[in-house]
Amino acid sequence: MPSLYLALGTNLGDRFANLQAAIAALPPAVRVLDQSPVYETPPWGLTDQPAFLNMVLKGETYLDPLPLLAYLKHLETQLGRLPSVRWGPRLIDIDILLYDVLVLDTPELIIPHPHLHERAFVLVPLADLEPGLVHPVLGKSVRQLLAAVDSIGVKRYEPTD
Repeated sequence: MPSLYLALGTNLGDRFANLQAAIAALPPAVRVLDQSPVYETPPWGLTDQPAFLNMVLKGETYLDPLPLLAYLKHLETQLGRLPSVRWGPRLIDIDILLYDVLVLDTPELIIPHPHLHERAFVLVPLADLEPGLVHPVLGKSVRQLLAAVDSIGVKRYEPTD
């Protein structure tokens, strides 16, 4: 089965519960093998909104990339995500970062994720899981990509009961 890395993010409602619900909803199409710690991060793109909780999952799937994307978008809707502005507030966001070493560029989906190398909120948790993982297009490790971005403001989140 192909391995993959997914980024999860949320900044509305009970953010930690949103992440937990998304992880619980992924099977059977996605089998979670490992997960990063959760990080609280400042918004990216559209900055006038609440802080996000972000994490990265390592998993495997029997789905090809486009059916996987459709599955994840359906899951987001089931979990309560509503249409919004680009990079705006959201209850849950699930992005495909990497799918094995596949390089895909279609109107519906680009793999590796086109902003992966720019986003500390993705690179910090991805580095927790696989610092030596090499970006299949850029030829740089996650550790090298992380060293090139500003990760100030990305801090480990510890849920309180």
